[in-house]
Amino acid sequence: MRDVAAQARVSLKTVSRVVNGESGVSPRLARRVLAACERLDYRHNHSASTLRRSNRRTATIGVVLEDVANPFSSALHRAIEDVAVQRGVLVLAGSSDEDEDRERRLVFAFASRRVDGLIIQPSSHDHRYLLTERKAGTALVFVDRPPASIEADAVLTDNAAGVRRGVQHLVAHGHRRIGYLGDTHTIATAAERHRGYLDGLANQRIEADERLIRLDLHGIEKAEAATSELLEQSNPPTALLTGQNLITIGAFRALRRMGLHQRIALLGFDDILLADLLEPGITVIAQDPAGIGRMAADVLFRRLDGDRSPAQSHTVPTRMITRGSGEIPP
Repeated sequence: MRDVAAQARVSLKTVSRVVNGESGVSPRLARRVLAACERLDYRHNHSASTLRRSNRRTATIGVVLEDVANPFSSALHRAIEDVAVQRGVLVLAGSSDEDEDRERRLVFAFASRRVDGLIIQPSSHDHRYLLTERKAGTALVFVDRPPASIEADAVLTDNAAGVRRGVQHLVAHGHRRIGYLGDTHTIATAAERHRGYLDGLANQRIEADERLIRLDLHGIEKAEAATSELLEQSNPPTALLTGQNLITIGAFRALRRMGLHQRIALLGFDDILLADLLEPGITVIAQDPAGIGRMAADVLFRRLDGDRSPAQSHTVPTRMITRGSGEIPP
């Protein structure tokens, strides 16, 4: 930094302000400092800066997602990053793969790098292991699923209400035999969506038929196989309601392979890429992962800025997108 100051003909404090993104430096001086940094191949050492700062902030946050390759998780990640970058904060992210031990390892890895806060899409069913991190001042926000055994901010979707709306939509188009394909039942959101399906049937005075329900379908291949099995029954469903985006893809593959995609109604929870370009387009109950991510980041940074109010649960609404598959009559 002394070399940069000498090259730019400014004080050491001016260099510090520029590389730390602080105010109080004119654009002309900032350009001179940055030009000197480039000529000297100077790279700011954030670890050293952290040791000097009174608040010990590292300008990093950790994000633990179910699977960064899943479109829902990747949209969450991008929205969080968009908010963080405006504050000069780096986002570190990893996938838990629905593994509680892997979730803990990721959290501990981020904590060892002294991240200022954590946004977690949880797999664990007991988050008391985070009490130590919270005592150390790490801000915590949960997304998509609520925390377990710990009080913390959460940003969620009203899963049950969304699925109830889906059932109502299919019944309005004449369906009474509505099959349901759900994710792993131990996942909180999967359990809520299954409950929404059962409540939706009850609201429409339709008795649930266990022969039309398939749960614990984690992944496209399992969903495709389960869909084929449902439709090969002697009295198959006339409509399918799928509880997750990858399950929707698996179900559509099976319908297409069996030549039933124009005859069996399909309504999915979560939107999927290119759903509007298929024939028919897939009707969905769409979450707002970008909205969830932005709100989670806003809540986290409010906590980092000193908000000490009690933990809150925020709900982001779903919306119905009709494209044709959910409107096929029985």
